[in-house]
Amino acid sequence: MIFAAGLGTRLKPLTDRIPKALVPVNGIPMLQHVILKLKQAGFTEIVINIHHFGEQIISFLQAHQNFGITVRISDEREELLDTGGGIKKAIPFFSGNEPFLVHNVDILSDTDLKALYDYHRQSTNDATLLVSQRETSRYLLFDKDNARLCGWINKQTLQTKPNGFTYHPEQHEAYAFSGIHVISPSLFRYMDGHWTGKFSITDFYLQTCKEARIGGYIAQNLHLIDIGKPETLAQAEKLFE
Repeated sequence: MIFAAGLGTRLKPLTDRIPKALVPVNGIPMLQHVILKLKQAGFTEIVINIHHFGEQIISFLQAHQNFGITVRISDEREELLDTGGGIKKAIPFFSGNEPFLVHNVDILSDTDLKALYDYHRQSTNDATLLVSQRETSRYLLFDKDNARLCGWINKQTLQTKPNGFTYHPEQHEAYAFSGIHVISPSLFRYMDGHWTGKFSITDFYLQTCKEARIGGYIAQNLHLIDIGKPETLAQAEKLFE
């Protein structure tokens, strides 16, 4: 599943006319970069959620014959549901017990998506998050013994999540989340109840990590760039020339 529904506010004025997913990097739209990377990794079916200028994304896919794979649209044009709500709305597209990979449209990286997917399938995780030791202010915290998600910290403000969680440097490993993860349908049962409408998948992970098994896949020497703002868009064009 590709998250392509975002408003792209940080990329204005580019996104005043086109959706963030169609902003070009070296002349190729972000969405095309991600689709081709997924296709190269062996994925043949993709769900794409849409909201902002969603009809342009549909037309773009039609003009390219869906890049030779099966593409389904999860339409959020009536209401933007954030990452967690977007996944929950798309549940009908994911049948059986097969895990699916989730990829933000504005993330470009050199990670091996097949290796991540295979790792998840061999694990007992309900979800596996691609993480790295990238420099940031906000980190996911994993138990050093079993690489299981247990919290979050903003190292500038020292705010932690979830409520009641205490960070212990000797017990926890801090990693930056990549916006790429693999989910098994076994996770869906934790979305019942109050998880409705618009919600963040990161907040969901942090609130349910005591019950659900949320693991980390640590990418070594990862080259990753979030192209959500003009300065990183320029960096991406240089990095992925």
